[in-house]
Amino acid sequence: MFDILIIGAGPIGLACGLAAQKAGLSFLIVEKGCLVNSLYNYPSTMTFFSTSEKLEIGGIPFVTISNKPNRAEALEYYRRVAFANHLPVNLFEAVTGVKKDNAVFTITTSKATYQAKNVILSTGFYDIAVNLDIPGENLPKVKHYYKDPHYYALQKVVVVGSSNSAIDVALETYRKGAEVTLVIRGSEVSERVKYWVRPDIINRIKEGSIKAYFNSHLKAVREFEVDIETHEGLITIPNDFVMAMTGYRPNFEFLKKLGITLTEDKFIPHYNPETMETNLQGLYLAGVVCGGLDTHLWFIENSRVHADMIIEDIVGKSC
Repeated sequence: MFDILIIGAGPIGLACGLAAQKAGLSFLIVEKGCLVNSLYNYPSTMTFFSTSEKLEIGGIPFVTISNKPNRAEALEYYRRVAFANHLPVNLFEAVTGVKKDNAVFTITTSKATYQAKNVILSTGFYDIAVNLDIPGENLPKVKHYYKDPHYYALQKVVVVGSSNSAIDVALETYRKGAEVTLVIRGSEVSERVKYWVRPDIINRIKEGSIKAYFNSHLKAVREFEVDIETHEGLITIPNDFVMAMTGYRPNFEFLKKLGITLTEDKFIPHYNPETMETNLQGLYLAGVVCGGLDTHLWFIENSRVHADMIIEDIVGKSC
């Protein structure tokens, strides 16, 4: 019987573990993938928007050479935090069910069954891609995740989207020799793009190095070409790869299965903003999972406070 079982070993899940440890509570962190699985699956060249101190958890310093840390530095930091504090983390163990009987949760996983007085759900949103729902999206050439630009050298690449991930893919693959075409639903590059990157992509588009179709959307994908619906009509261009950087979403089906109430429009889960407790007593949310489809609401830097809020509520109830 644990005081808390934490689902998800991302930065916020680890922060919850650190807070629980500090409060003297018994806990276990269960993760279906590797440690900080979402960060591991980020592009190998990714640099954070935030400075390192805003990514710190548990008051443990995150020291980097440059002002903005990269993926490798973040993986090293969170791994060392977990190791140095001896956090109990079970990796590659997927949670398959959570049931509450009276005041006790029974949590079943792919490897075992646990009981806990409280459950913290900190599962992020990076595991389920938002589909385009167009013909040909299931072809192997269509990618919703991006790792390294070298793979696309000398290839004709269509990038769908206008936010940070799409613009990073467009610029990095272009600089490794890809012929890049951007397909953007809106009339301009998103204002959310990193302030030091946005002028770069705008200039590459202006000079013609990267072709961009605004107010457009990808209509269909075939083995060697794609159809793009533009404001001037349907066009067909040769293509080797499609990078669908259309965003990701939390596992809403899992949240519903647990009994968490979601709003009808943006699937935002119900929780108390002062304690992070959901409509199911003893079940808490932490991190970006709180935003539903609004995945731009929560980040590591503004949701790490959830850990202290949750543990303070749990400790207060037990007093």
